[in-house]
Amino acid sequence: MSNYLSNEGVLLLGAGPMAVEYAKVLKALGLKFHVIGRGLQSAATFTEQTDHPVFLEGLEHWVENQKFLPKVAIVAVSMEQLAPVTISLLKIGIRKILVEKPAGLNSLEIRNVAICAQQNEAHVYVAYNRRFYSSTLQALEIIKADGGLTSFNFEFTEWIHAIAELDKPIEVKKALLLGNSSHVIDLAFFLGGEPIEISCYTTGGLDWHPNATIYAGAGRVQNGALFSYQANWEAPGRWGVEILTRKHRLIFRPLEELHCQDMRSIIIRKIDLEDELDHKFKPGLYRQLEAFLLGKNDENLLDIQNHVSFVKFYDLIDK
Repeated sequence: MSNYLSNEGVLLLGAGPMAVEYAKVLKALGLKFHVIGRGLQSAATFTEQTDHPVFLEGLEHWVENQKFLPKVAIVAVSMEQLAPVTISLLKIGIRKILVEKPAGLNSLEIRNVAICAQQNEAHVYVAYNRRFYSSTLQALEIIKADGGLTSFNFEFTEWIHAIAELDKPIEVKKALLLGNSSHVIDLAFFLGGEPIEISCYTTGGLDWHPNATIYAGAGRVQNGALFSYQANWEAPGRWGVEILTRKHRLIFRPLEELHCQDMRSIIIRKIDLEDELDHKFKPGLYRQLEAFLLGKNDENLLDIQNHVSFVKFYDLIDK
């Protein structure tokens, strides 16, 4: 078990739907945890679904009322609060934090979190749970057995008709690519490698997302493999990633599933996965917390410093 875990347990910030999913896994792992929330309704719903109390008087009052401070925290608050809450935790002495993606509203907030983590000699990880999907783990094994990938492509089309109706702050909607599309982009670069060259093209735009609605681009990653991407938020589409090796085309569409086309074949077959945990809990979440809390396959975790290097590409894609 991680040296960061102790009798004080885990501090969970947030009491919304994502916090509920974390609580389910924490209970399944048999770990003690404390929940700090803000809204009365969300706290009541959280307790109803998890049978666990929520402290509603804020982080500062919780610290004042306790004789101990957990060494580990999970931040599952709203997007606009991710960076401020994480920085507050770092400043009170918590040194290992898992923060929900994308860890801030923009690249500046994310860099500030990274700087604060570095100054406090802390470990902060960004919770891109798709890195821990059963489909992802199986694909990693195939890519390795095939001698690596040679190219990949991905699509991050969003359903803007659904996004427009959400009761979200305008600054969150404007950050749609970073806050939502980055699920796909992170997975693609996690499997394919960090870009060293990229060319990006955009057109379109909306009142609440003026940057663009149609995207296309291409580039090269560190191992020399080429990649391309596209998304058209004004047309039908869905998320998807395709990884190409010298033996297989691996298709994530939907991302929870893995389909495969063999060399010299036009047949696309679905690969059977050991995905019981992805059905019992929110997909990827159980293995992600195993990595964060217990050190199991923790090389798949995204460190905040590495996240900063990826965020610059999100800015270029959404220019």
